Amino acid sequence: MANIIVISAHPDDEVIGAGGTLLKHVAKGDNVFWLIITNVFEEHGFTKERVTSRQQEIEKVATMMGFKETFKLDYPTMQLHPGLLTEMVPKVSAIFGKVQPEIIYVMNRSDAHSDHRVVFDAVVACTKSFRYPYVKRVLMYECLSETEFAPALPEKVFIPNYFVDITSYMETKLQIMQVYESELGEPPFPRSLSNIKALAGFRGATVGVLFAEAFQLIKYIDKD
Repeated sequence: MANIIVISAHPDDEVIGAGGTLLKHVAKGDNVFWLIITNVFEEHGFTKERVTSRQQEIEKVATMMGFKETFKLDYPTMQLHPGLLTEMVPKVSAIFGKVQPEIIYVMNRSDAHSDHRVVFDAVVACTKSFRYPYVKRVLMYECLSETEFAPALPEKVFIPNYFVDITSYMETKLQIMQVYESELGEPPFPRSLSNIKALAGFRGATVGVLFAEAFQLIKYIDKD
């Protein structure tokens, strides 16, 4: 049994990028925790109904995924910037200290959305082995509508080198994704059920299974 944490800049990142993998962890008996960095608020232009429905979505997804505990930092969505790192890093660090995750799943460092990039920097700051000796693996996940729209530059490319067979969890992942109804669209919109399944099919074909999720491994420490 291992402690796992997945970080979402926004709710839905976790299901799109690692939903099947996280379900697999839960099925194996691992403790899976969820850290959500941003939230929506009326004072930032969201309706009262949307604020309420967002919290309901989070609760429903957490239950369906089988997460052990959900943490929220409640930063306003679409307003993260590097200047917040000095306060964000200690908050992430405190949660890691409580959870002591062996495996960390975080969004890709060069996603098009600036919120994703800031969150990545905050999370990676909390993976130094001399301060977080329990961390053994750090993996970046890809997020449709963000990862593929990063600038087409060599240093920005997501390089998948770690694949998880999610064939047994594909349909459940899609069912859970439908909780985020307002985030979904019809093809060719990237965040559609058919495109989520298509990406999983492509990643699976790469490694000889029906459906897979792909990650970029950025740290692997092999120790007891």
